[in-house]
Amino acid sequence: MFTGIVQDLGRLRSSRSGEVEIELPPALRGRLVIGASVAVNGVCLTVRDLTEDAFRADVSRETATRTTLGRLRAGERMNLELAVRPGDGLDGHLVLGHVDTVGRIGAKYREEAGWILVVSYPSEYVRYVVEKGSVAVDGISLTSYGLEGNAFRCSIIPETHEETTLRDRAGGDPVNLEFDILAKYVERMMPFAHRD
Repeated sequence: MFTGIVQDLGRLRSSRSGEVEIELPPALRGRLVIGASVAVNGVCLTVRDLTEDAFRADVSRETATRTTLGRLRAGERMNLELAVRPGDGLDGHLVLGHVDTVGRIGAKYREEAGWILVVSYPSEYVRYVVEKGSVAVDGISLTSYGLEGNAFRCSIIPETHEETTLRDRAGGDPVNLEFDILAKYVERMMPFAHRD
């Protein structure tokens, strides 16, 4: 489980069929172990191999097609978050690292000291996005507002913009989206709640 608070940026060294190798930033080196979970652009991966400055993880066909991981090129920066541990703060929201779909940045523009991000997504997910709700965009915990059809806005503070891959993103770019798990559980339970 994660919180959507990106801890640092890694860099994709290589991406082969079914595998990625990610260079770890100095601050995260020595903090991973084989079998640990790490969110990479919001996708929960399991550390398979580990060196002093990088790790390798398997990427299933489902993950490669449902997320942006299958589209990345060597050298690209990636948001990294280690799994939350008992006693850690929950500064963002509960994020599983199970990406629902790929959205697209419709626009990104400056507003005062920060940025506004407009994200569009497949219409079948509209029921999961609410005004002032939580959504993970490339693993970043953001607040949705200004809902219009199958698009929402997010305000990006300068620190989040500079310390995540949002700095690299522009209109038209694909992003991983994970919607609030609580909404999905409530939806699943509703048919059973009305049975006699």
